[in-house]
Amino acid sequence: MRRARQRILIVEDDSDLRRMFRTALSLSGFDVVEAPDGIDALLLIEDAPPDLVVLDLTLQRLDGISVQQELAARAITRDIPIVIVTGSGAEVRGDNVACLLRKPVWPDVLVQTVRDCLARGSGAAALNPG
Repeated sequence: MRRARQRILIVEDDSDLRRMFRTALSLSGFDVVEAPDGIDALLLIEDAPPDLVVLDLTLQRLDGISVQQELAARAITRDIPIVIVTGSGAEVRGDNVACLLRKPVWPDVLVQTVRDCLARGSGAAALNPG
């Protein structure tokens, strides 16, 4: 029996960047859902938890740090790996932050990071220097 495609939630308010992420991940065999802000992301996660979240920190209505904290606080979502995407130089901490990507993010780096983070699970730390 074939395993279902892994589901990735992209939470990014920049529609062009969100489209690029979606295209790269879809072409690499992932099912992709999108949210333009933190509130929509939490609603989508509540409805159907993804295998991994690609999360921008700077979002409208509810920022990425608040989304991360909310996911960490819930038993059903605390083990979902999170790839933080940020243009900020600030240090990001959290038990369920699997990986960190600094903008600009190249499509191939995103795909490889998502694969690596899915393989490691929620507690692993990785940093993409590029």
